[in-house]
Amino acid sequence: MEPERTFLEYLTHISENVSPINFLLIYDNIGRFFEGALVTLQLTFLALLVGGLIAVPLAIARAYRKPFFSPAIRIYTYIFCGTPLLVQVYLFYFGLGQFEAVRTSFLWDPILSSPWWCVMIAFTLNTAAYTTEFLRGAIETTPRGEIEAAKACGMSPFTRMRLVVLPNAFRRALPAYSNEVIFTLHGSVIASTVTLQDLLGVGRWLNGRYYLAYEGFLTAMVFYMAIVFLISILFKLAEKRFLGHLRPRVEAKPSKVEAPA
Repeated sequence: MEPERTFLEYLTHISENVSPINFLLIYDNIGRFFEGALVTLQLTFLALLVGGLIAVPLAIARAYRKPFFSPAIRIYTYIFCGTPLLVQVYLFYFGLGQFEAVRTSFLWDPILSSPWWCVMIAFTLNTAAYTTEFLRGAIETTPRGEIEAAKACGMSPFTRMRLVVLPNAFRRALPAYSNEVIFTLHGSVIASTVTLQDLLGVGRWLNGRYYLAYEGFLTAMVFYMAIVFLISILFKLAEKRFLGHLRPRVEAKPSKVEAPA
């Protein structure tokens, strides 16, 4: 007669022999996935923050066709929007180290020799290029009447830009920017190709260490889906708050009044 199994032994038997995925192995290494999620979030949101700060003045210069600046910015956005993000990361991580001047510069040891910084720079410049383009479009489509009204109130060009044009552009760019945030999050999987242990990197590590087929990838997928869900909810709340006045109003149908007998 076989000895009675404990609950943990029963779960282990199911995980290893019955279940299509080894969920206990995932549970034992779940802490690594949270650490990988932290790396992914750091890279994504720091790149979005810095890239957004860079994109605002570039978008203004592009929208108002500033001499010299506008063509240079257009070339920059064309390069970073027209080439794959993976190639850009490889150029920063593998390419810059081929130059003696870069290896002997003061930036090499603390920044350019670190995979984290190389990925961060590539992500920032990439998202800044995309943000510049759709923010430029939002600035150019600012209603003319609002600008004329601001001029009539005696606002200077700087004040008009600060109080009228940019707030209007930011509100209307929210739907496009939500897509950019999600695309940047998805693009962060590239970090694992240059030795960073982000979410996908942890999944690849788990599969490689225990000779698994898909447990690590499935776990990383669940984490990504949860993060994207939270981002979508936050942007929907923001759109409801800042774009609610642009939605068409639904007029209530008049109720039928019965004629007196």
